[in-house]
Amino acid sequence: MTPHNERIVAQFTRWAKPFADLPVHSEADGMARTLAAAGIQPHMTVLDVACGPGIVACAAAAQAKHVTGIDLTPAMIAEARARQDSLQLKNLDWHVGDATQLPFADGTFDVVLTRYSFHHMTTPAAALREMTRVCRKGGRVVVIDATPSPATQAAYDHMETVRDGSHVSALTLDQLRAIGRDAGLSEQHIDGYRLEALISSLADERDMDALTRLLDADIASGQDRIGVGARRAADGLRIYFPISIVTWVVSAGEAA
Repeated sequence: MTPHNERIVAQFTRWAKPFADLPVHSEADGMARTLAAAGIQPHMTVLDVACGPGIVACAAAAQAKHVTGIDLTPAMIAEARARQDSLQLKNLDWHVGDATQLPFADGTFDVVLTRYSFHHMTTPAAALREMTRVCRKGGRVVVIDATPSPATQAAYDHMETVRDGSHVSALTLDQLRAIGRDAGLSEQHIDGYRLEALISSLADERDMDALTRLLDADIASGQDRIGVGARRAADGLRIYFPISIVTWVVSAGEAA
């Protein structure tokens, strides 16, 4: 375990249950767009990398022959198993492991996807190469994550570091597309959506003062320098995450 991976495990062990229960993570439009991008068919096998509490994996299991989920944090895998049991799904299995060292043979899966994970990784390009390796020729690799604009990237990363100590950096859409090209993938589809959230549901109480000051200053500037559309609503301080979905196809020259 690297020191950064230890931070991820500590953060998401504390947040495993509330993370699993947050409605924003099961938001219908984003889930529908994710599954549409994956293009899952009943005969397919799917891998969900950094699967967290199994929200996407369990949704995919309703469409696929079999789904495998892998996550670095054992507490998240425990939540995923609990979700599977509550939904009475049989066609899933779970692993604890690192996205940059996937314990699967070349070309094992028809679809390999990950959602809201790359910004936690120090080497997302390495994770994408591993996702490509374990996907069959002609299969799909899908990444869903926040993609700030180039102008707001630094400010966005600062906000996220205040909110979540395991955050590293959110790639811009162009940066995400570039690591796909570097992995030898053929770009097929780009989509996106805004994921709106109440900030008090996404941060530890100890971080709320600093986070509130930061966002209120951005509101007062009138410039949206962070790129999250921060606003005061009746129920509290709200932001949105600028989410992109990129789907690639593994060409004949890649994977096994």
